[in-house]
Amino acid sequence: MIELHNLKKDYGKKTALNVDSLSVREGECIGLVGNNGAGKTTMLSLVLDLIKATQGYVTSKGVKVSGNDDWKEYTGSYLNEGFLIPFLTPMEYFEFIASLHGMNKEDVISFLNETSGFFSEDITIKKYIRDLSAGNKNKVGILAAMMWQPGLLILDEPFSNLDPTSQSWLKNRLEKLNNERVTMIISSHDLNHISEISSRILLLENGLLIKDISSGEGTLQELERYFSVS
Repeated sequence: MIELHNLKKDYGKKTALNVDSLSVREGECIGLVGNNGAGKTTMLSLVLDLIKATQGYVTSKGVKVSGNDDWKEYTGSYLNEGFLIPFLTPMEYFEFIASLHGMNKEDVISFLNETSGFFSEDITIKKYIRDLSAGNKNKVGILAAMMWQPGLLILDEPFSNLDPTSQSWLKNRLEKLNNERVTMIISSHDLNHISEISSRILLLENGLLIKDISSGEGTLQELERYFSVS
């Protein structure tokens, strides 16, 4: 579904990402792990055509994402609060996103009722997004990306700033989407959660793909050993 072809991104003399070849098959849940500066967000940004590659290109369903908008019709994503509109309330933002995908206000309310364990409805009405906590901004972006049931979901550090109950809800929701064969690419520093929800783990270091492993019994321990400080 997603293909990286000789993909490289430089910032001045520093190479942020350098991946010769990578394929993400439809229905896979890919977990991206690595320390800060490993290239995770750079990779996701290139897949979403948010930045220009220094070399190479990305295809989605066989079509280059650069200069083409077709992939946006089935791709939901949230990388950071720059995706949000700060002067709207969460409800206004949800309704705006819904309108882009043929949904109405009743659809939004139904979705929020379904996800009430993650995000309380009173916040959607009373506060502007700019006044929310970092955790609640994260929740707004994640829910907006999921709301219209995209076939491809891309999230960057979705567990960041979430309380334990919200992390548990999100993990269960992502596992459900994985069972429904939604293709997902998710970066996280939480090795436990990402090991549990992913069918495949990609480990990046200094912009390079170091490991590409199928997730299973022993995956968490393997990652913990890799990142352990001797």
